[in-house]
Amino acid sequence: MPELPEVEVVRAGLEAHVSGRMITEVEVLHPRAIRRHELGAEDFSGRLSDVKITAARRRGKYLWLELSDGQAMLAHLGMSGQMLIQPRDAPDEKHLRVRFRFADEGPELRFVDQRTFGGLALAELTEVDGTELPATIAHIARDPMDPRFDLDQAVRALRSRRTELKRALLDQTLVSGIGNIYADEALWRSKLHWARPTGRLTAAQGRTVLTAASDVMAAALVVGGTSFDALYVNINGESGYFDRSLDAYGQEGLPCGRCGTPIRRDPFMNRSSFSCPRCQPRPRTR
Repeated sequence: MPELPEVEVVRAGLEAHVSGRMITEVEVLHPRAIRRHELGAEDFSGRLSDVKITAARRRGKYLWLELSDGQAMLAHLGMSGQMLIQPRDAPDEKHLRVRFRFADEGPELRFVDQRTFGGLALAELTEVDGTELPATIAHIARDPMDPRFDLDQAVRALRSRRTELKRALLDQTLVSGIGNIYADEALWRSKLHWARPTGRLTAAQGRTVLTAASDVMAAALVVGGTSFDALYVNINGESGYFDRSLDAYGQEGLPCGRCGTPIRRDPFMNRSSFSCPRCQPRPRTR
C-alpha cells in the first residue's frame, strides 16, 4: 500500500491539475470502485455532476478531494490504485474503473485499479483539532510532515502503548503516514529493533525514531516515492526512485551500509521486517 511520500506525490499532482475544475460527468466502469457508496453508481455520479474540486488534501496515507458542495471524495488507493491525468482521446487503461470529465474539456481524471482493493467514496467533512477531515478518517493522527505535528505528544503516545515498536509505528491512530517500508528504514537509521517493547522505549529514542521517519519520508518524496513495481505511479504514470536508496527494507542478504552484516528478514504481521542483526540487536526478554 502506498505510504505518505507516494500519496503526497499523487496529492500534489492532483492539486496542480484538477483543483478549481468543474466536474461535468462521472462514469463508473466497475461497481467495486465505489463499493463504499451504498446508494450505487448512479447516485455517486449524480452527486458529483456540476461540482467543483476546490483542493486536494492528505493526512498520512489518506487522500481526498475537497468539493464545492462541502463534501469530500476520499480516494483509497489500496495495493494498486492509480489517479491518472489523461488526454480525453487517450485509450482507456485495461483496469480503468472511474472516469471524470470536466467543463473545460481538458484532460480527464481516471481512477485505475488492477486489483480493485482501492476505491472512491463520498464523505462529509468534520473539524478535528482545527483541521477539516472526512468524517470517516477523523480518528487518524497527524503525520510527522504535518506542520502541526507535535513530536513530544507522539512520543508519549508511542510509549503509552504496550506493544512492539514497529507495531506502534504502523498504528495510524498514534502517528499516521508510516507503513512497512518507512518503518523499517526509520528503525535502521535509529539502530532500534522492530520488536523493542514500547514500554521500554526512552523519550529520546522515541524522538529519534520519529525524526528518522520524517527524514526518510522527506528524502523519498524528493525522488517521487518508492516503486517496487508498475502499480505505484504518479498522476502521469511515472514511477518513483527511492527503492534505489533503501538501507533495510527489501535488502535481505545484502550488506548493511554501516557495518557490512547481511540484512535479515523476519516474519511480521503476515508481511516482513528487515533489520541489521548487529546494528539493531533484538531486545533481551526479561
